[in-house]
Amino acid sequence: MYQSNLFTKTTKHTPKDEVSKNANLLLRAGFINKEMAGVYSLLPLGLKVHNKIEHIIRAEMNKLGGQEINLTALQAKEIWQKTNRWDNKDVDVWFKTNLQNKSELGLAFTHEEPLTNLLKNHINSYKDLPKYIYQFQTKFRNEARAKSGILRTREFVMKDLYSFHASQEDLDDFYEKVSKVYQTIFKKIGLGDKTYKTYASGGSFSKYSHEFQTETESGEDIIYVCQKCKVAVNDEIKKEMLVCPECNHQKFAKIKTVEVGNIFKLGVKFSDKIGLLYKDEKGELKPVVMGSYGIGLGRALGTVVEVNHDDNGIIWPADVAPFKAHIIAIGDNKDLKKAKSLYNKMIKKGIDVLLDDRINLSVGQRLSESDLYGIPHRFIISSKTKGKIEYKARSSKTAKLITESEAFKKVI
Repeated sequence: MYQSNLFTKTTKHTPKDEVSKNANLLLRAGFINKEMAGVYSLLPLGLKVHNKIEHIIRAEMNKLGGQEINLTALQAKEIWQKTNRWDNKDVDVWFKTNLQNKSELGLAFTHEEPLTNLLKNHINSYKDLPKYIYQFQTKFRNEARAKSGILRTREFVMKDLYSFHASQEDLDDFYEKVSKVYQTIFKKIGLGDKTYKTYASGGSFSKYSHEFQTETESGEDIIYVCQKCKVAVNDEIKKEMLVCPECNHQKFAKIKTVEVGNIFKLGVKFSDKIGLLYKDEKGELKPVVMGSYGIGLGRALGTVVEVNHDDNGIIWPADVAPFKAHIIAIGDNKDLKKAKSLYNKMIKKGIDVLLDDRINLSVGQRLSESDLYGIPHRFIISSKTKGKIEYKARSSKTAKLITESEAFKKVI
């Protein structure tokens, strides 16, 4: 990609009602566009990051044996009435609408009910279990107050995985596997060192569920982190736990966090009410035991920005950056020709690279934009460097001169 061809542009100004760091930086850098409160469009650079996060998650879901589907956003109320989650008194985040014939529809805020109902056609025997089904699907939630940029929105893509088992023991085993995989995912997208497995209320599903909470000063949650094993407890259940639930240590650190994922043992709550049953080895009908596991991709993206930035802009972790390398030609057409040569060589090596070919713009503006974009590796081509390349990692404050072969070692 040549930077002159990007239709998005950076800006110095953001909407007055945007106070979160993630929205401020992503809007200024042209990664997203605000359509209305709680609703954001992904522009080319933002979509590239979003897709890379999705790719990482999909790979890990497939390793678990997950099978990907895509359920509809439009929902018939009859299925949700079976679980008492249609009435606005029970669930207050529905977006609902009417068809031409006056029948009522909802825009899904989650998908336990429709998938449970779907699997009634595919699960009959214990031999059909377990099954692990996941999707990347747009959810709609009528939040009373959308806030914190893309951390809490009214429309977002969620990865939701649902597991179906013949026994509680099998669910328990798979649940622990997912817990470990989630920690792998958050490490790969750049949140690993600051993300904690956190005990939380299980609501109507079980005694406890687990959240994955990332430490940031902009966080809207409070957790208490065990100083020995680093497992955490959510503020809402801390009064129940005087010691760590996993190692019995008594000292905790109180920190502010953002929830980036959650996992629930649903048990038979949905299968009982919707009628998802299977025949066991004795031929007896039993309800399927279920679990659910969610990650909001936009929220994860926004949290990466909250955790990885400085005063000049975003600092993308390598695996989710929109580009791995940023080449900037400074000088005249001869410098631009050299920059294009390096760009083409990197492209042939499969390196995702952005070339700033706008040699008529001021150097200061172009370097400021480069910092704002947050691409991990920057290479400046200029006749002033006498055949060498000025290299700077986005996470570093200093630059140095290197050879072309050394430049490739930085990005391969």
